[in-house]
Amino acid sequence: MLGSLRAPLLATTLMAVLVAFTTPALTQEQPADTMELLRQKMKADKKLVVGANMDLTESEAQRFWPVYENYQRDLQKINQRIMALIESYAADYRNQSLTDEKAKPLIDQAVSIEQAEAKLKRAYVPKLSKVLLAKKVARYMQIENKMRAIVKYDLAGGVPLVQ
Repeated sequence: MLGSLRAPLLATTLMAVLVAFTTPALTQEQPADTMELLRQKMKADKKLVVGANMDLTESEAQRFWPVYENYQRDLQKINQRIMALIESYAADYRNQSLTDEKAKPLIDQAVSIEQAEAKLKRAYVPKLSKVLLAKKVARYMQIENKMRAIVKYDLAGGVPLVQ
């Protein structure tokens, strides 16, 4: 579906913003106000991509967007966990201090984050199903999955392998 997203430029914008998020973790820190501006830009662009691809009626939109906003707030908690994990790894990577003892909790955290994301999706499908028909719920989940795949792909490219 990525090829058929009506706003592929916005998906590219999301990737560029993500690079701005992750690169500082491995190199130097960005000022907090710059990071907040980038977060707000990413949030707005994502909402535009979703809106452009959902084909919502006015009635559906009134019911969908509050659920979307709640999902994004809950997803942000997972994103914060991902960033904390990357920052933790980055500190050890920069200091060349990653040991087997330090690697084990990082692995556990990474698996826990993946499980939390799956649990969040499972929790929101019934909520979305109350406001949209099944095909539109499936479309929204596809859009979310594809956008997160872009983000995760970009993250993976920016995080060096453990040495």
